[in-house]
Amino acid sequence: MVETISSNKSFGGVQGIYRHPSQSVNTPMRFSVYVPPQAEAGDKVPVIWWLSGLTSTEENFTIKGGFQRHAAEHGVIVVAPDTSPRGAGIAGEDETYDFGTGAGFYVDATVAPWSGHYRMFSYVSEELPALVAAHFPADMSRQGMMGFSMGGHGAMLLALRNPGRYRAVSALAPICHLSACDWGKKALSGYLGEDRAAWCDWDVVELIKSGKSCPPLLVDQGTEDEFLAAGQLLPHTLREACDMTGQSLNLRLQEGYDHSYYFVASFIDGHIAHHARAFLEGGG
Repeated sequence: MVETISSNKSFGGVQGIYRHPSQSVNTPMRFSVYVPPQAEAGDKVPVIWWLSGLTSTEENFTIKGGFQRHAAEHGVIVVAPDTSPRGAGIAGEDETYDFGTGAGFYVDATVAPWSGHYRMFSYVSEELPALVAAHFPADMSRQGMMGFSMGGHGAMLLALRNPGRYRAVSALAPICHLSACDWGKKALSGYLGEDRAAWCDWDVVELIKSGKSCPPLLVDQGTEDEFLAAGQLLPHTLREACDMTGQSLNLRLQEGYDHSYYFVASFIDGHIAHHARAFLEGGG
C-alpha cells in the first residue's frame, strides 16, 4: 500500500511525497517522486534515483535541489528515498548525526540490533524499485543513479554492485573511500562489526580496485567543501582507483563551492543531462 502524503504540480509534472510499510527495514518509509509531464499520456519514462546525505530525509533534495525544471525538460522521473529507517526503537539510534537515524549509509547491517532494520541497500536496490515500477510510469529498462555526500557513495555503490542495471551514474561531493574516513569507520564498524575485510564489499574505492566497474562516473566536488578539507570525502582515492583499473571517471573540481544544496542546485542540470544522454544512447 502506498499512501500519498502530498502532491503538487511542478513544471507541468507532479511532485509527490509518499509513505509505505517497508519489509526491508521493518518501519514505514517515505519517498519522493517527481513525474514529468511527458508521462501524462501514460507513456513510461526513464527513472533517476537520487540518494541524499547525512541527516537528510526525502524532502531535502525535493525542496532544495532545484531539479524539477530539468527533469521536466528531459522527461525523466526522479525518485528520492529517505536516508534511513525512522523510529525503529533501537537504543542509541538518535544520539549522533552520523550513525543511526538519518545515517543508513545504504548498507545492509549484519550486527544486531541494527540488522533488524538498517537494510538500506536492500531497500533502495530491491524493494523501492519494485514499488515504483508497480505504481508509477517508470521505464525500468532505463535507470540512472545519482547522489550527494553519503548518497554519492551510495549511488556509486549501487551501480558497482548491480552491474548492467543503471545506464548512468553520477555524484556530487561523494564520500569516496568509506573505510578510510572517520564517518565510514564509525558506520561500518557499527553496522558490520570489526572485520575490516567485510567492509570492502561496501566501499566504492575497494570495489573498483577489486575489478568491479560501472558506467562512466561523473563526479563534481567543490573546492571549498569543509568535509573535503576534513578528510571525509577523499576524491583523490577514487581517481587513483579509477586510473589503476581503467574505470571511466570525470572528476570536476568546482572552484569556491561548499558542501550544501546551493552547490547541488548549481550543477544538478548537468547531472540530469548526463543521465538523459545515456538513456538516449542506450535506445528506448
